Amino acid sequence: MLFLVAALLLLGVVMGSVAHAPLSFTLAAAAVIGVWLVVFALRERGARRRHSSAN
Repeated sequence: MLFLVAALLLLGVVMGSVAHAPLSFTLAAAAVIGVWLVVFALRERGARRRHSSAN
């Protein structure tokens, strides 16, 4: 429960700072996070395929 409260507090801080950041910076940061998430998803998918094919 404490983790959830801390995550919501952090989300509020991040959303508050995004509201004051320039639009170009916000879009650039969103693009970087999006690319990171896609790379992470592809790596996880590849790791699961390698792990499941070995068994």
